Amino acid sequence: MPAILAPTRTGIIGFGLSGRVFHAPFLATNPAFSLDLIATGDAGRQADAHTRHPNATIVATPEDLLARADELDLVVLASPAHVHLEQGLAALEAGLAVVVDKPFAASVAEAETLIKAAERVGHPLIVFQNRRWDSDFLTLKKLLASGRLGRVHRFESTFERFSPAVRDRWQDTTTIAQGAGITFDLGSHLIDQALQLFGPAVLIHAETDAIRPGGVSDDEAFVSLRHESGVRSHLNLSRVAAQSGPRFRMLGSDAAYVVHGLDRQEADLKAGALPTDEGYGVEDSSSWGMLGVDGSDAPFEPVPSERGDYPAFYTGVAACIRDGAPLPVDPRDSLKVVRLIAEVHEWAARG
Repeated sequence: MPAILAPTRTGIIGFGLSGRVFHAPFLATNPAFSLDLIATGDAGRQADAHTRHPNATIVATPEDLLARADELDLVVLASPAHVHLEQGLAALEAGLAVVVDKPFAASVAEAETLIKAAERVGHPLIVFQNRRWDSDFLTLKKLLASGRLGRVHRFESTFERFSPAVRDRWQDTTTIAQGAGITFDLGSHLIDQALQLFGPAVLIHAETDAIRPGGVSDDEAFVSLRHESGVRSHLNLSRVAAQSGPRFRMLGSDAAYVVHGLDRQEADLKAGALPTDEGYGVEDSSSWGMLGVDGSDAPFEPVPSERGDYPAFYTGVAACIRDGAPLPVDPRDSLKVVRLIAEVHEWAARG
C-alpha cells in the first residue's frame, strides 16, 4: 500500500488581492497542502485572513514568517515585485520551496540571481503564471493544435482594464524600476502566453505611456514580437480602457478565431467562489469564441471553451515538491519574459 504523504506545509507572504484570491483558496482546498502561516501587516487583512483561514497563524511581517521556516515546506510570495528578490533569497536559504507571483522580479539581474540561488540550494522556484490555465488560452492552444486555422501568421492579444484614478496600492505608487507598470503587470501574462504558443521571439516595436495624473509608471503599452516560427504577436495592454478590444484574435491561412471578454475565474474568486465549487471555470456558451472567414458561405462556428483550470497550477506544484515532477512553470521561461519587458522599457525610453 503506498505511503500517505503529509500535506506540504505552506506560508503566504502578503494577503492583498493576490494572496487572498489567487493563492489561499487553492492551497486551502487542495489536500496536498496545509495553509499554516500568513504574513500581513494590515489589521483589516489580518482579520480577514483569520476569518477565511482560522487554522492558519497570522503574523505581522515576512520576517516573522521566515523566522518559523522550520514549520514550513513552501512559501508563496504574494508580495510586491520589488521585494521578491530579498524574500525569495531568504526563503530559499531557509530551505523552502518558493512560489513567486509575477512580475517574477524587477529586473533581469534580480531574476537571474533568484534562479541561480534556487539551483545552488536545490529547492524549487516556481513562477505563478496562472493565465496559462485561463479558459480562453487553453481553448486557443487546443484550436491551434487542431490545425483548423491553417498556417497562423498573426496573433493579437489584448488585456485591458479601466482604473482611471491612481490608488494607494503598490502597483500605482512604485516605479518601473521597482517592477511596477502595466507592462510588468499584465505584460508578464501576455508575453508569456505568446511565447508558450509560438516559441522564442524578438521585439520589433514597443510603445508605452503614462496616462493617469500622478502616475509613476506606464498605464498603456503596445508590444510587437516576431517569433522564430514566423508568427507576429501584437500585444495590447491598458489600465485606462473604458472599452476593450477582443481578448484574442488569431489569423491563419484557412480561418480566423476571435474571442471577447476575460476568463471568469478571477471574477468568480473575487465574489467568493471556491475552486471546488460545481461549475468552477466553466464558461457560458454566450462567451465562446468564433471561428470562420468573413464573406464565406459557411456560417461562423462557435468554439466551445475549455474549462478554466487555475487549480492545475498547484496540482503541479504538489507533484513537483512531493514526487519530483517537472516544475509547472520553469523560472527560465519567466526570465525570457523579464528580458523582453526590459527591452520594451528600453525601446520606449528611446522614444
